[in-house]
Amino acid sequence: MAAMRVILFGIAVAVLLIPVGRPASADPDAAVRGLAAGGQATVSEVIDGDTVLLVDGREVRLVGIQAPKLPLGRTTFRKWPLADRARAALDLLTRDRKVSLYYGGRRTDRHGRQLAHLVLGDGRWIQRVLLEEGLARVYSFADNRALIAEMLAAERAARQAQAGIWADNFYAIRSPLALTSDLGTFQLVEGRIVDAARVRGTTYLNFGADWRTDFTIVVRSRNRAAFDEDGVDLLALEGRTVRVRGWIDNRNGPMIDVTHPEQIEVLGD
Repeated sequence: MAAMRVILFGIAVAVLLIPVGRPASADPDAAVRGLAAGGQATVSEVIDGDTVLLVDGREVRLVGIQAPKLPLGRTTFRKWPLADRARAALDLLTRDRKVSLYYGGRRTDRHGRQLAHLVLGDGRWIQRVLLEEGLARVYSFADNRALIAEMLAAERAARQAQAGIWADNFYAIRSPLALTSDLGTFQLVEGRIVDAARVRGTTYLNFGADWRTDFTIVVRSRNRAAFDEDGVDLLALEGRTVRVRGWIDNRNGPMIDVTHPEQIEVLGD
């Protein structure tokens, strides 16, 4: 009988030690705890892979990421690969569920949408989830720089695992030597900075010998303070290999206008 009591006690202890999952009121992902809380609301509709509609009528753009895009009524817009999958993933995560809003910078965009980080009731930070699944890229702005490092880390892990978009050439990291067909699009570009110069306050990071035709990163004087505050010496990047992200424009060859330090990742010596 004593032996039976010992066995039952052991079973009870084992049951208590079994993980039971996170409760609905779990603490949010540690990354978002320092942000400004913006209350809770229920998601009524998922518009695309990075935009949702709340029951109170507010539209929320998941700040800091860019998911594959759907046409959404634009007759000349070609749907990006995996756009349906990204929307379905966000729909599964959020529709008809209560989410918490957190703000780390500017709170609305020019379209009146909320620019928020979203957290589920079980504590999961949705931006991190989508990035880890390879269903979004980091897409940041100078007035919304919170948690970019954490998002870049999640994106990097997904890319190394070739998850989601990172297995599709549409989202492949571009070479500075082949950007002509990418003009007007958002891209990640990797290469070595051949020359760095500052002319009348504007910094030019050139990836080729001919600045009139080769790819260039441009940092305008009004944006340099952010780099100085972060201790980034732009001119010291000469000779370094970097990854830069942004919209490819055409001014004396392909260029990206960089507004904040997180757009440039130094990859090594």
